[in-house]
Amino acid sequence: ALVKPIMDRFAKETGIQLNVRYASSTALATALVEEGRNSPADVYWSQEPDTLGLVGARGLLARLPQATIGKVPSRFTTPSRRWVGTSGRSRVLVYNTTELRTNELPASVWGLTSSRWKGKIGLAPTNASFQAFLGATINLFGEARVRTWLEGLQANDVRFYPNNTTVVQAVGRGDVEVGLVNHYYLYNLLASTPDLPVRNHWFRDGDPGNLVLAAGVGIVASTQKATAAQRFVDFLLSKTGQRMIARGPGAAEYPLVKGVPRRPGLRPLTSIRGPKYNLGRLSADLAPAVRLLLEEGYIR
Repeated sequence: ALVKPIMDRFAKETGIQLNVRYASSTALATALVEEGRNSPADVYWSQEPDTLGLVGARGLLARLPQATIGKVPSRFTTPSRRWVGTSGRSRVLVYNTTELRTNELPASVWGLTSSRWKGKIGLAPTNASFQAFLGATINLFGEARVRTWLEGLQANDVRFYPNNTTVVQAVGRGDVEVGLVNHYYLYNLLASTPDLPVRNHWFRDGDPGNLVLAAGVGIVASTQKATAAQRFVDFLLSKTGQRMIARGPGAAEYPLVKGVPRRPGLRPLTSIRGPKYNLGRLSADLAPAVRLLLEEGYIR
């Protein structure tokens, strides 16, 4: 629903036919690794930097031109130039505005283990962004502290949902009061339910709960259509592509190219003070996060 209009616009403007395979970022990364140099794919557009890093580390993504990389802030790419960010995605806490005032919200994601939140927290443990957040937090604060936090959430009867959309919906219904999601899911739902009593909350500066992730794109190294693939990447980083990502119907991700305005009412990306973390590390940091979630019974 969010990216097909961008694909259609590219095809209309360039005359290049697209054969799109839609799947989760992890499923597509797995397919690319299994296919190797025999992959029929030309471009890999992923929701998460960890899967891009995984495919890039196998040598399956080509180096992008410096001119392409230079269109976005350096924290949304890697020195290897195997992928480039196409949008920013901040982790947030959504909360029910009829149940809570802003001064009642925790200043840190660590505060969710307080008994104040018992039975009132929702999250999607299988969601790739939650797992990325966890991997980065393990890298920054150590596995022991993150394990204690996960056990504290369990002691608070944290509720699991299949995805971020259902977390936001549960907060809106009052099933839970708060939920850990990416910032744009709220805007996706507000497009169809403008009276939804839910808003985003950012934690204090430097908190791991404010981690800013990125969707990104890379060109498959074995492609026979490198010129067309580069045109697609350039389109995603053009002002037209960035506007569609940031302000299309229900869309509210952060544009990364200078001069493209964010969605009205959305907090500026430059004002979000998350932890200092290199997104290029996520492909290595994801495995400890998944292992910990398995050990603590968050996923099976």
